[in-house]
Amino acid sequence: MRRTALVTGGGRGIGRATVQALAEHAWVAALDTAFPDGPGAASRTLETDVRDSNAIQRAVDSIVQERGGLDWVISGAGIVRDRMSWKMSDQDWEDVMAVNLGGAFHVARAAAPHLRRSDSGRLIFIGSINGTRGRLGQANYAASKAGLVGLARTLAHELARDGVTVNVITPGFIETPMTNALPVAARAKAVARTPLGRTGHPEEVAALVRFLCAEEAAFITGATIPVDGGQLLGAVE
Repeated sequence: MRRTALVTGGGRGIGRATVQALAEHAWVAALDTAFPDGPGAASRTLETDVRDSNAIQRAVDSIVQERGGLDWVISGAGIVRDRMSWKMSDQDWEDVMAVNLGGAFHVARAAAPHLRRSDSGRLIFIGSINGTRGRLGQANYAASKAGLVGLARTLAHELARDGVTVNVITPGFIETPMTNALPVAARAKAVARTPLGRTGHPEEVAALVRFLCAEEAAFITGATIPVDGGQLLGAVE
């Protein structure tokens, strides 16, 4: 059976690589605010802002109407508004929380009834290692990504009776448009603090998403799994 998947943040970076990885096994709808490089491997694209809960509900309903159900949901939409906490505006805080955490909840809430009816329900949040360790100038981002862990663990409890698994993937420094916009010195510093001595690739995160969607991963739920080249080890300074 060809599964039906929804990937938010599916127009760029890790989200786009995830769409590509899942398209080998599923019909995939990619949701994002824009698709600068076109639809890629997505069977359908939806220009939708995850902050708009009504728009998310309409998008999910549309997919289910077309496909008859929904099996896999990957919540990867995210933004940054980096600033030291004492300089951070209310808008900086609210925008990041609304997209990274609020948007993830909107997607999960809309998708949950359909995932519960699937015999292969999967809900995966793309977090960040900075939600675990914190990061200078990222009070908003780190808090939003840490919140995904609590959200996922709660949903793992709530959806377990229906066989739906809920997990969080926490990437480290991955080559994406977001990280490519950083100053060269900041990028070099991140690589220097990574024991494997390089940046990660979106496809390496997407490979874990694909595994967690597979039947072989049906007994993994409530987990937080890093893809960070060893950054959380803290062994390289």
